[in-house]
Amino acid sequence: MGAFLDKPKTEKHNEGGVGNRLRYGLSSMQGWRVEMEDAHTAVVSIPHNYLKDWSFFAVFDGHAGARVSAVCADELLEHITQNEDFRGKPDMTDGTEIQPSIEDVFSGIKKGFLNLDEKMRAMPEVVSGEDKSGSTAVCSIVSPKYLFFANCGDSRAVLCRNGRCAFATTDHKPVNPIEKERIQNAGGSVMIQRVNGSLAVSRALGDFEYKNVEGKGPCEQLVSPEPEVFVEERNPDDQFMVLACDGIWDVMSNDELCAFIEHRMKITSSLEEVCNQVVDTCLIKGSRDNMSIVLIAFEGAPSVSDEAIKKDRELDEKIEGKVKELLEREPQENHDFGYVLHSVADELHDHFPPGGGFQCKKSVIESVYHRLRPNAEQDDELA
Repeated sequence: MGAFLDKPKTEKHNEGGVGNRLRYGLSSMQGWRVEMEDAHTAVVSIPHNYLKDWSFFAVFDGHAGARVSAVCADELLEHITQNEDFRGKPDMTDGTEIQPSIEDVFSGIKKGFLNLDEKMRAMPEVVSGEDKSGSTAVCSIVSPKYLFFANCGDSRAVLCRNGRCAFATTDHKPVNPIEKERIQNAGGSVMIQRVNGSLAVSRALGDFEYKNVEGKGPCEQLVSPEPEVFVEERNPDDQFMVLACDGIWDVMSNDELCAFIEHRMKITSSLEEVCNQVVDTCLIKGSRDNMSIVLIAFEGAPSVSDEAIKKDRELDEKIEGKVKELLEREPQENHDFGYVLHSVADELHDHFPPGGGFQCKKSVIESVYHRLRPNAEQDDELA
């Protein structure tokens, strides 16, 4: 289940890019965990001639080690696009390749996951028992006409269209009826919402100690590597999509995250900065896990708005005024940061950005507080 540090590691890794009528930014942070086990992939143009206007993005949330998630990040795309099920069928009129059909993509994604899982089972460190790691996987293939999503585990993808969450993948938890039935049919049990009382996800790549039931196929084991695949036709109202691990979803709902990102995209054009704000906010909201998020913006994405920037600046000024007022109004014993933070949160609760709450403005509150009380001992703990 993972061990925790005494203090979170808050350094972030960022990437970003542009192409194929989209932009992307990403952020990842180790947080409270002893090891960083997340990995990711972002490929704006898939490096095969007939897929150059297709893009691929993925997030992998490793557990019990980082080996499987790292291999997935390096190899899953190749396993999907290079298997025979995915490749476009030859056009018999001129013998050239055409782009894969929806059915090809669905079949190719599933085969790619299973092939990669089979390959990793043969890795020496897995065969020897030295490595017992596993990883969730959530990925998206963006074609000129469609958005394909594939999910295996409890990382999640959401699509924001026309100001609301229009689509989300389904988490694979052992308590889900279909998952529980498969686990029990393989001779296992679901205890404390975990596979055999241990693993919190019912589908994953790796985790080979849960995939040894005789007479059962790869998708019938206690833990299945089979992805659930979805497709959405692209729409001019598509704004952005998000791929993220459960370190994000543990503390923000689909609607909260969509609302927060839409709001912050009106304040800054940097998708990396928006992702950093999400990660920081989730840490303050109480996430104890590694955190990774990939944000992909389409042509219909919100653009920076002078009005939104003005309102955000006015909120910061309102926060400053409230902190000053509290320090002047309250007796000395109520001047500790925890009291001030929660008082500002309570008194301005209707004013904070949607989905972010007071947590997304904690750094502003903190900055004002320490400017007004430069000798106060820093106290970042939430009371």
